[in-house]
Amino acid sequence: MFKFIREEISAIKDRDPAARNAFEILFLYSGFHAVFWHRLSHWLYNKKRYTLARYVSQTIRFFTGIEIHPGAKIGKGLFIDHGMGVIIGETAEIGDNCTIYQGVTLGGTGKDVGKRHPTLGNNVLVGAGAKVLGPFKVGDNSKIAANAVVLSEVPENSTCVGVPARIVKINNRRVSNFDNVHMPDPVSQELCRLSAQLERLEKMISKDDNE
Repeated sequence: MFKFIREEISAIKDRDPAARNAFEILFLYSGFHAVFWHRLSHWLYNKKRYTLARYVSQTIRFFTGIEIHPGAKIGKGLFIDHGMGVIIGETAEIGDNCTIYQGVTLGGTGKDVGKRHPTLGNNVLVGAGAKVLGPFKVGDNSKIAANAVVLSEVPENSTCVGVPARIVKINNRRVSNFDNVHMPDPVSQELCRLSAQLERLEKMISKDDNE
């Protein structure tokens, strides 16, 4: 247990410049607390003590705002930064040394049975508010941008952005002309379409009145 605590604290210190010392992480980091107690709930889950496992996970959810189902499999060195609103489903699997920010969901689409939730490889980063939905794998060393919605498999060493998410980089080489700044505004486009339709209807009404 002490080896696990040292490894988890070291992983957080390496990736969070705001972490001043081990004492601060041990007592004040909700992401550390959520992962620590998940190890217990997961052990109980594997022993088929499902209700007790769920009780532990829901208690930690109450105190941290992070909901990790006892069935989820989590590797070493997971860093949940800030953490509020993070949800990790029952059949989700997370590799080693991953980083997850607040508001992330590793969930299902409601269409699958059995394996319903995603698998993250090693060294994956998931930005704030991102949703990864479905029983596919996000490859090692990949990055998912904030608020992206990922619905299909992601190769290793990739960067995904957008809704739905598109792969814009593989091995640090751009593979798409996706422009997150100058992309069309869907609201503006819809307003233009409605304006044109309204103009056509007004012309039709005016024509009928003249006749």
